[in-house]
Amino acid sequence: MASLAKAPLLENRPGTDEQPEAAYDSDEKVVISVSDDDGPSAAAETEEVDGSLPPFSWRKLWRFTGPGFLMSIAFLDPGNLEGDLQAGAAAGYALLWLLLWSTAMGLLIQILSARLGVATGRHLAELCRDEYPRWATVALWLMAELALIGADIQEVVGSAIAIKILSGGVIPLWAGVVITALDCLVFLFLEDYGVRKLEAFFGVLIATMAVSFAVMFGETKPSFKGLLIGTVVPKLSSSTIRQAVGIVGCIIMPHNLFLHSALVQSRKIDNYKKSHVREAMKYYSIESTVALAVSFFINVCVTTIFAKGFYGTEAASSIGLENAGHFLQERYGGAFPILYVWGIGLLASGQSSTITGTYAGQFIMGGFLNLRLKKWIRSVITRSFAILPAMVVALLFDTRGSAMDILNESLNVLQSIQIPFALIPLLTLVSKEQVMGIFRIGTITKVVTWIVAGFLIVINGYLLFDFFSAEGHGVLFNSLLSLILALYVMFIVYLVLWDSTLYASLTIAIRKSLRSGN
Repeated sequence: MASLAKAPLLENRPGTDEQPEAAYDSDEKVVISVSDDDGPSAAAETEEVDGSLPPFSWRKLWRFTGPGFLMSIAFLDPGNLEGDLQAGAAAGYALLWLLLWSTAMGLLIQILSARLGVATGRHLAELCRDEYPRWATVALWLMAELALIGADIQEVVGSAIAIKILSGGVIPLWAGVVITALDCLVFLFLEDYGVRKLEAFFGVLIATMAVSFAVMFGETKPSFKGLLIGTVVPKLSSSTIRQAVGIVGCIIMPHNLFLHSALVQSRKIDNYKKSHVREAMKYYSIESTVALAVSFFINVCVTTIFAKGFYGTEAASSIGLENAGHFLQERYGGAFPILYVWGIGLLASGQSSTITGTYAGQFIMGGFLNLRLKKWIRSVITRSFAILPAMVVALLFDTRGSAMDILNESLNVLQSIQIPFALIPLLTLVSKEQVMGIFRIGTITKVVTWIVAGFLIVINGYLLFDFFSAEGHGVLFNSLLSLILALYVMFIVYLVLWDSTLYASLTIAIRKSLRSGN
């Protein structure tokens, strides 16, 4: 066990390429010094001997701040905002408690993702490539890409809707998609100027969202009593199950697990010393908690705004991203341009999430396929995956609000069914001593996280069942769906049992039976 603390984990792991694709080059990383005076200290040697950590430092927390806020944008993308407003309009304040606990579950999963990246020095996609057989790696990559495309379509279209609102309808949806596609150039420009510049840009976008929706919250004046009761008292009725499932399903985004495990590697720490790894985990946990607290505040604002204005009204069942601002303007507008405040908040949400989606796509493609392409090439390829489908969506659904809502629901289902293929590998890897060494999670954490994973899989299974059972289908379609579902379940079972004692026993038994048959 002591040897695991003497060198970076997985540095010489069998089967690992000599020069694998890395999330960040050494000269791109933000340097985190041992002490606040940026020099070597005697205390550093003491830390490693007794295992204690240096005292908390606000300055050092600031240096670690960034990855968690980029991660939190997935909790604030247009898909989440639409889920928030529909939950508020359909259920009032009643589902705020579920939003709170979903965010807490998301925080737990994201902290594990950061833990994996810090302890191993590699991100989730890279580790999956080494952990699983080639066929499983390819399958996991395809699932991750599908989830990312689904999320990206929603984000690009959401941003295009915001541009249409802010232009007074002059810029159509398809043109907004083209404009949003150009954010790739902004991303490449900022990335070229350093990690901290990029993080500052996203900080501005998150602040824009927070201010926009806080202003709307102040203008609409939701009930503080209803907000408090809805957050503390669990309440769920049969009429709001769909919105409840939507809230939970929107919180855990598959691509975000890959993203966060890579983002934490933007800081240069001494991976040879376990105290430094522990310290990085501590600061990343604090930063992630603060970031998701901010995202929770923004989501609460959106939910309560629509709960106050539209719960119990005829409009509640027909509100979506595109018409939400107009409903708000009719009810609370007057001299106050609440429509444009909504548009600004939605634009910040769409722009930030599309760029982080591009970022995640780089890590997913580079990690699973071990590509050594230049980052701008990978960025353009990743961007193209979403722009073409988003353009088709913009051309087909520009004037058909109900069709757009059906499409959004379909994309939510597409992302939801991919969750096990990111979550199960993450929990498997952080539990393995061969991967994490002394930083593997303990028994209690393991039990809690697998319960959360099981809950999320059941919730998304319900969403999938509800979606496909809503309409009647022919025999051929149902047969094909049954086959796909059987393969889906078998792959999940395979991932759960992978590298377990039961899996090894089954493999040996199958091999023996095949040999005896020959």
